[in-house]
Amino acid sequence: MSYSPALGSAFNDTQTRSQHVNSQSGMCSFCTADCPGTCEIGISAALGARSVYPTNTGNNQVASEKNYPVDYSHFNINGRVFGASGCEADMEKATIFNVKMSSDFGTINPVKQTMPIILPALIKLNWKDYFGGAAMAGVSCVIGEGAIDKDPDLAMENGKVAEFPWLGKVLDSFRRYDRGYGQIILQCNIEDDAKGVAEYAIQKHGAPAIEFKFGQSAKGTQPVVPLPDYEAALKAKAKGVVVYPDPEDPAIKEKQADGCAPNFYSYARLPMWTEDYLIPHIDALRDMGMENVYFKMAGYDPQDLEAVLRMASAARVDMVTFDGAGGGSGYSPCRMMNEWGLPTIMLEAALMPICEKLKEEGFTLPAIAMTGGFSMEDQVFKALALGAPFVTHIGLCRAAMAAATSAEKMGEMIRAGNVPAHLKKFGSTVDEIFKDLPDLRGLYGREANSFSTGAIGVYSYLNRIDRGLRHFCALNRKFDVKLLDKTDLIPLTVDAYDILAMTEDALL
Repeated sequence: MSYSPALGSAFNDTQTRSQHVNSQSGMCSFCTADCPGTCEIGISAALGARSVYPTNTGNNQVASEKNYPVDYSHFNINGRVFGASGCEADMEKATIFNVKMSSDFGTINPVKQTMPIILPALIKLNWKDYFGGAAMAGVSCVIGEGAIDKDPDLAMENGKVAEFPWLGKVLDSFRRYDRGYGQIILQCNIEDDAKGVAEYAIQKHGAPAIEFKFGQSAKGTQPVVPLPDYEAALKAKAKGVVVYPDPEDPAIKEKQADGCAPNFYSYARLPMWTEDYLIPHIDALRDMGMENVYFKMAGYDPQDLEAVLRMASAARVDMVTFDGAGGGSGYSPCRMMNEWGLPTIMLEAALMPICEKLKEEGFTLPAIAMTGGFSMEDQVFKALALGAPFVTHIGLCRAAMAAATSAEKMGEMIRAGNVPAHLKKFGSTVDEIFKDLPDLRGLYGREANSFSTGAIGVYSYLNRIDRGLRHFCALNRKFDVKLLDKTDLIPLTVDAYDILAMTEDALL
């Protein structure tokens, strides 16, 4: 059997002509000469190299379409009926409302959170409500790489950021609702770093934290972006971007003059972070006022996972987020999203022996967050239990953004008097339909009545995660989320037993 989809994808609106598909190639078993090429091979014949990437990019997000052979569904959640941990064994006290959900972390400057959730890097779609909702819920969130490219008023001087006013608006989307929990973090890839984005953000806008990006599950390499013409290629190169082919190459200039110039592409450089560079760089940023520092890593080779954790420990990094295959992106090679890297559950399992090894060697480990395909509270519970004691946080990215965008749309329709059919039974106004709005009034007063429905939606979605997680904790008589461990999981398949054994052996 094959775990990969057939050569038809939502990424580019392709489909196979026949229901009979070869499991290995993904092609129709019977390929005819009169087919207009509706599958991925057909669109490749038309678009060539550009078909490596989704054609349906833009105001959306995409994620792996591969049905991985093992995931967190291979575990059920255990339950207990005697006693209580983290709380007195008293029926009046052992309630879901007394489950301790706080998840503080930090090496130098502690970060308080209301729950063990982080919203990973994003700077697309409804970012204002994504970050605002995070602040309302009391969790941290990350501004995605390349944010400077979104600012029409960006000014550069000698290859460094001189003016980046849009960043202030992004930071304020969190700060407006900040109630002392979580923080907003600016992610920097190697390009951002070279342009002095971190220094500018800290000194000019008081950005509290920087995340250095090593990798992302859906985007193991940086994407290639087509440029419309020769002039655009020249402008891109002038900004310091890698452009292929080089528009200033004499041979290319000659072809351009003859009307035979090839396609031009821009390319963001691959990270080449080293400990010799990062540690003094991080120290310098701390001297400028940076409070916290983060790393973002994906499911690369286990040697690389270990190297990143060693580097993080040496640099006193506060948190490393590990992003497993199945996660999403706004723009990434189609097949890369499906076919590379460790799936999240396998990445988590691979990290356990590495963490134990470093602990035994005397390293102080940062907080570890897992992300990549999580959306509901049962998945959060399982990942926290499987990764205990090292994994302390779970990232909810695409799901939280879906909450922001869908709630924003709901609000628009409700105010227009066109209540979505599936919501009519709950009411006809924002106040009637958004059931957690009273909780926001309890936190912010009447100001909450003016909050955007998108931000309310993110808060409400995370409130659901919190409530559901409390139920599962209470089910196991554990009244502190920090008490979760592998005994709270029931393996359902041989693969699940193997993964559990892998993580348990690491702790023996």
